[in-house]
Amino acid sequence: MIHEILAAAFLLGVTGLIVALPIHAWSRTSFTLPQYVLFCMVKCIVRIQWGTRISPLPFRQGQGVVLICNHRSSVDPMFIGTAMSWPGHWMVAKEYCQHPAFGWFLRMAEVIPTSRAGVDTAATKMAIRYAAQGEVVGMLPEGRINVSQEFMMPARPGAILVAIKAKVPIVPFYIENAPYAGTVWSPFFMRARVRVVVGQPIDLSAYFDRELSSEELRALTLRCLRGIASLAGRDDFEPKIAGRQWKPADANSGNGAGDNAVADNAARRATAELDAGERDDAALKFTASDHAADSPKADSADPRSTST
Repeated sequence: MIHEILAAAFLLGVTGLIVALPIHAWSRTSFTLPQYVLFCMVKCIVRIQWGTRISPLPFRQGQGVVLICNHRSSVDPMFIGTAMSWPGHWMVAKEYCQHPAFGWFLRMAEVIPTSRAGVDTAATKMAIRYAAQGEVVGMLPEGRINVSQEFMMPARPGAILVAIKAKVPIVPFYIENAPYAGTVWSPFFMRARVRVVVGQPIDLSAYFDRELSSEELRALTLRCLRGIASLAGRDDFEPKIAGRQWKPADANSGNGAGDNAVADNAARRATAELDAGERDDAALKFTASDHAADSPKADSADPRSTST
């Protein structure tokens, strides 16, 4: 009888330990329970199936940063995201977020849906708010998966705008051997040996709180792209900025990004569109404030309340 009791106690203890360990691990993260379950599943795939190795991160939770990396696979954010114990916010094309098969996954991952046609001002401002509040924002400067022979496709300056407006540094990453065979799902049916190299934060504080010219924006974008190339040992790589008419097919045709004037115009438009969006927001808040002041309800409002 005593042996049965001891065996039962042992099994209960082992079961309790198996349950308690994951709960304890979850309690030390900032994930919701569904996010943590998803995180553990993805981490197993990233570590076991894709054999991912990543160097230590140069930032901690609560420190706002903008992450940038080369884009060779549909699962690139997973390699970096599973190295953190808190949620990050990657900018992802809207069509993927609305997809019936995996839209739920992206929504649970708290991604930022964005349009790939020009500058998505709403998505950019959301990214700025996240970063300014001490959260991690991930961006893919190339905008599309690079299936060309080039090291990187021409990129756009959105990450620089977000980092400067949010007053946070940029951290470059280089992802090597990411699996991809032409479809979003293909990496999950492939084995790989992925290596992720993490760069040091790029300090942009010299450009905070002042107007940024298109030439400065272009130079900073090229500097950050060279930072990615340097992590890959490609110091010979000359990055390019995508003009408004640039298409991914141009990477294979040799058309490149166009001349410097086109790139400068693209940078200038990006700055102008974001600034215009901020002015519209300010005007909307001002109009709402005037309306509230004239409203009878405003006079009876709780004086302790504040507007945001």
